Parts: sequence; structure tokens; C-alpha cells
Amino acid sequence: MEKPFILHMLTPLPTMSPFDVNMAIDAGYQHVVPYGNIALPQVAGMVQDAIFSRGPKGAKRTGIFIGGKDTGVALDMLAAAKKAMVPPFAVSVFADPAGAFTTAAAMVAVVEKQLKAQGAGLSGCRVVVFGGKGVVGALAGAIAAGEGADATLVGYDGLAGVDARAADARKRFGVTLKTADGSAAGANAALARDAEVVLAAARAGVRVLTAAELAQCAALKVAADINAVPPTGVEGIGMTDDGKNLPGGTGVAVGPLAVGGVKYKVQEALLKAMLEADKPVYLDFRDAFQRARALVG
Repeated sequence: MEKPFILHMLTPLPTMSPFDVNMAIDAGYQHVVPYGNIALPQVAGMVQDAIFSRGPKGAKRTGIFIGGKDTGVALDMLAAAKKAMVPPFAVSVFADPAGAFTTAAAMVAVVEKQLKAQGAGLSGCRVVVFGGKGVVGALAGAIAAGEGADATLVGYDGLAGVDARAADARKRFGVTLKTADGSAAGANAALARDAEVVLAAARAGVRVLTAAELAQCAALKVAADINAVPPTGVEGIGMTDDGKNLPGGTGVAVGPLAVGGVKYKVQEALLKAMLEADKPVYLDFRDAFQRARALVG
């Protein structure tokens, strides 16, 4: 009898996200075991407990998911897990802290689709990211920059947070991100005025641009918002918009459900990829972006 599929879910937070647990079960894992308060030094030991207990064949039916809310910690845990493997005892690992990897990947992929529909692309594109201090915004900026965009992270409370994100992106991914202070009145509107793409990834319920401010963005091609909690991050973008003309200005809108639908499919696909892989796979935001690109086509 074949061994069941088991997914061990590690998070540095006290609890694993129920969203991720549900996704794992729906993707086909028969047993899902969450572990909270896991620190980086514990990862190697837990991984080796998982790989040696089932044999090489059982290892193929075992996976590890890394959650949390910090991009850097998740990537460090993924690297530690990979290093702890002892072939042929090795299992697949997928990191997606707070859904940030799959959400950022989906956001940039959907925006890229809209740019291509206008005969443009990410390379050389002026991208302004509101909520650049957060994990989704910072990572979306890094993905866009990796594709050649001129990306700027905007901090709602000054430069310290976004400067730290930009420095981390440069160190980890070799990409350059500009930073800007959006804390003063009118700063967001001024920063968006020359943007070709606006990515709104601010905190839920925080408006970063009004319709009147959006109408002043003469160069705008695409504005995307992932905020599903009223008020929307960008006034005039509807929940399901996916290429609808922006009101009172140029460009098209991408709403939170257009991004969320792709994010859901990407996370499901990567969880299934671990189930179906003949050899161990190690998945992060780069794999999520490639899968999102393929999905939006």
C-alpha cells in the first residue's frame, strides 16, 4: 500500500494560516500538520526528522510548506531546509509567507498582461508601488525590477521601512529599487503623476489615490489594487476589474479579485507540483511568477 501524502507546515508565527491549511488539503494532501513558533535553527532538525522516517519512496510523498509574514525569514528557512536534505532522502519545499510570494507574483503577472495588450511591457516601465514597506508591495516591486522595470517603493511613514526593503532586495535578488516618502499630504499624487504602472498594496482600508488624483496621471497604463476592504486603495477600481478603462483618466484597472483569482490558482498549482514531482522541488516567488505568467498567458 502506498504511503499517504503528508505536508508539514512550518511557521515562525504562533499559528499557521488557516487559508494555507485549507489550500493544502484541497490540493490533495491527505495529512496536513502545522507547527508554530519554529525558529530558523530548528528547521534542519525538523526536515531531517521528516525525510528519514519514510524512506526515499515515502519522501516523494512528503512535503514541507513555510509560512510566516517575513520574506527574508521564509527564504532563509527554505534555504536551510534544502541544505538539510540527504539524497536520496529529500522532500519538496514551498515557501509562501502570508501568501506574499503568490500574491505579488499574481499582481505583477496580471499587470504585465495588460501592458502587453497595449503593446508595452515591464522593461523600462515606470512602476510606483504604494505599500512598499509591506511584504507584498516590496516583493511586487522586486519582481517588476527583475524584469527591467524602473520601480519605486513608497513608504507611508517615511523612508526607513522602504529603504530597508530596497537594501534587502539588492542583497538577495540583485535588483535595484528606488524609494520615496509618501507621508506628506499630496506626496502620493505627485509620485503617481509620471507613473506608467501603479501598484496599490497598502494596508487594508487605506486609500492611496483618489479618482481626482488618478485623473492627473497622464502617462498611466495600468493601475492595480489588491485591497478588498473598503475604502479601496485606488478610488474607481472595482473588485473584479481586469482591463476595464480607468474612470477620468488614461489606462486600465486591475482589481483585487482579478489578482486574487490568479494567486489562488498559483498557490494550488505549486502545492500540486510538489505532489507530482519525481524529484524534489524548491519553490519560492520566482516559481510563483513563472506559473502566474503561464496562467494569464
